[in-house]
Amino acid sequence: MRILMVCLGNICRSPLAEGILQKKVKKAGLNWVVDSAGTNHYHTGDPPHPLSQKVALENGVDITHQRARRFTTEDLNQFDKIYALAKDVLNDIQRITGNKYDHSKVDLLMNEQYPGKNLDVPDPYYGGEPDFHEVYNLLDEVCDQLILKYQTSIAS
Repeated sequence: MRILMVCLGNICRSPLAEGILQKKVKKAGLNWVVDSAGTNHYHTGDPPHPLSQKVALENGVDITHQRARRFTTEDLNQFDKIYALAKDVLNDIQRITGNKYDHSKVDLLMNEQYPGKNLDVPDPYYGGEPDFHEVYNLLDEVCDQLILKYQTSIAS
């Protein structure tokens, strides 16, 4: 299983989602690849936001080694499932991939926990530390859903 988490800049939400899911995958003994990307190029090569790093470390997740990269059409071929963390990101993915867009591979992440609600993971970039904790908690819960869903479907 290969999963890609995508937000705008790949420094706040998607690095947290990548780190949280990687930790859960390892704990579950699964052989999955988890990565993250952003739909814009503003932070390419940058480490995750300092508050993303801080909140992750407080929860036993080290994302300090990650570096932001931009989502590309090739990611559609490289990953089994691509999760957009917000509707604007989903729209960007559709725009970037054009006629190669694959509805069966791409969805909003929060639809795994709240099917069909099309909820966004809020962007904490302009907020404070409490906003990053809120995002961490949302991502932690939905990543549990991913483990349950795909661990079961792979086993059967």
